[in-house]
This record gives sequence, C-alpha cells and structure tokens, in this order.
Amino acid sequence: MKIALFTMGTRGDVQPYIYLAKALKKHGHETTIGSHPCWRRLVEDAGISFAPIGPDIDIEEETSIIRGKTQNAVISLLKTMNFIFKIIENSSPEIYESCKGKDLIIVSHSQMGAAEAEALQIPAVNVTLQTEMIPQALKEPTFGDKLFNLFVGPKITKPYNKIRKLYNLPMLKNSAELISGKINLIPISKYVKERNKYWEDKNILTGYWYEEADSFEPPAELTAFLAKGEKPMILALGAMSFENKADRAKLDLFVNAFKKTDKRAIIQGFQKTLKNYELPETMIACGSVPHSWLFRQGYAVIHHCGFGTASAAMIYGIPSIPVPFILDQTGFAMQLEQNNVAVKMIQAKDLSEERLIEAINELDANYAAFSQSAKALSEKLQSEHGLETAVELIEKCLES
Repeated sequence: MKIALFTMGTRGDVQPYIYLAKALKKHGHETTIGSHPCWRRLVEDAGISFAPIGPDIDIEEETSIIRGKTQNAVISLLKTMNFIFKIIENSSPEIYESCKGKDLIIVSHSQMGAAEAEALQIPAVNVTLQTEMIPQALKEPTFGDKLFNLFVGPKITKPYNKIRKLYNLPMLKNSAELISGKINLIPISKYVKERNKYWEDKNILTGYWYEEADSFEPPAELTAFLAKGEKPMILALGAMSFENKADRAKLDLFVNAFKKTDKRAIIQGFQKTLKNYELPETMIACGSVPHSWLFRQGYAVIHHCGFGTASAAMIYGIPSIPVPFILDQTGFAMQLEQNNVAVKMIQAKDLSEERLIEAINELDANYAAFSQSAKALSEKLQSEHGLETAVELIEKCLES
C-alpha cells in the first residue's frame, strides 16, 4: 500500500513520523513523508521517500526568531502555530498533488493533509501529540463548552476552512470536527497519560514511537570524556537551543551552574556560541547524537520538554530538569512531574543561574527516588511496543 505522511515544524514535529514511516515500510508499505525542504536529508537518511512541501527555509531558525520576540509562552506558541499554518495553507496544492495515487494519508497533529485527502476521497488516519486537542465528544457539554464552541470554535476552524474552501468541502462548524479520520493514534503511553473517558473509541493511546540506535558509534572524543569521571548532566534543549545569533550569556548560565554544582556535562546545541567558546575540561559539546544512546549515559537531562525529548527521557529512564519554553511543552513537563521523574519545572522566562542551581540541588537531594521512578517507568514504556500497535491499527484501516 502507498501511504503519505505530512508534518511541518521543527525536528521534534518530524521525528515521530519518521519512526512510523520506517515501521510501515518494514511491513511492506511504500511510505512518503512530506515536510519542509530542510528536512530532506533527515528523512532520506532514514530510508524514507521525501516530498518537499512549502518554501525552502530553515524552520528552526525561523521559529527561533519568533520565540526571541516574546517571553510569553502562550503568545510564542500562537505566533509559531500561525507561521506554520500559513505555510500549510499556501502549500495545499503541493500537498494535494502528493496525495494523488496514495491508498492512505496519515494526517499529522497540525491537520496537514486532512482536507486534501477528503477532496481526493482517500481514507485518512489522524495522529495527535497533544491530548488536550482531542474533543470530549461523549461529555454532556456544559454552558462554558457551549460558549467556547459559539465564540472560540469558529476562530479555531477558520484557517482550516480556508483550505477546505479550495476544494468545495463542507465547512467545519467547530473544533470537534477537526479529527475526522477513521482512527486517531496518540503516541503516548497509558502509563503516562490516563485515557479520557469522554473520548470516542477511535482515539487510541498506542504507546510511544521510538527506535533503538544499536548501530550508533560515538566519536572517540565523547567516549573518552565519558570514561574520565562520573555520569554527566546532559543539556539538550532541542530546537530551543538553536540560536539566531551567538548568545554567550545563555550558555554562561548553564556552564556556571554546572561548575558551581560540581557537575560534568554534555552540551547539545548552541553551535553558534560554541564556535568562540572554550568549555572547561569537565564539559564537552556534542552534535547530532541519538537520544536513545546519549540519554543512557547521563546523570540527568535538562531539556525543553518538547514531545520528543520528554518521551525520550522517560523511555530511556533518566531523571529530568524541565525548562519549557512554550505552552505545549509545559504540558509535557507536567507529565514528567506527575510521574516523579523530574524536579519542578523552570519556565524558560524564569530561568536563571540561581534557579538552575536550586533545581540541580533538589535533584541531588532526591536522586535515588527520581532515578528509581525513571527506571521503573522506562521498563513499562518499553513493554508497550507502540509502533507495532500503530502499524497494526493502520493496517486494519487499510483492510476495511
């Protein structure tokens, strides 16, 4: 079967679909991922066909510029979403062409590909990363729900209806109609997020999607560093560490905190700043290293709580210091806190050397409990085989 998957955003928005596409390919399906042209190499290096969608821009640089203009997490998220959706809207003709001839469309959490699949009468499967976006269709609407659907709902559906209008499709009346595929796959564990009793049956927690980096060979310099002393802190802010320009003050904050708490550290990101920055011998910079390998080497990980890093920290059993930048990351940070695998989060706008030192000291004081919880949760998550469950459910849709 020919299956197309569409997604836009930073690497964390693309990686789950690469895992899914590879798993489907192993089961004999022909898969294509459509996304920003800048992700071609990432996708093709994974052995998946790639369809460039939208302008050839560096999406991580663009989103870093947007983030830099506001400290408010909600406003930052909304501006980023508006930027991404404008690209999706303008790229609809390309998405439509890429859908042609396919047997199934995987519709990402941005709803990219949904209208085009419907216009071509191709069955669709939804994927949702943020459970807050799933409508509680079985719940008796409250007065507040009715007001929301009356006044806020049309604002949410307006951008999607712009695309639907291109294909003469019926207009969406409220946000509950957005998830319209046969099933909605949620790549989150039942051990992390309890299934909402008001969801329709088609909304399914599959377990996390990930793969092991068994063939990864770390650079000799990194291997030597790890052998020199205790397990290091890992600083992995993902796309949030992408710098529009060098920012020595931000890197100084982390380096000084590590020094004052006597921590060794591995630092991912901050590439522009590190070009003219001399790290102490107790710290090392690393580039693109799989979290499935890197996180297992660490004492704890400081991260932005994107979907990918938050799930990886739990899957690979390492305690966290969460530093969320935008609203959905705060939600994933809360999941870590609720499962006792993280200290209390530090909102990015409140991050300081003092706050970070306090968080590291809290981690040290309670490390045995955090580490034990992280390892126990990791065992549960790895027992679920989320990708296999997702592929099985998709194949059932293809057969029906």
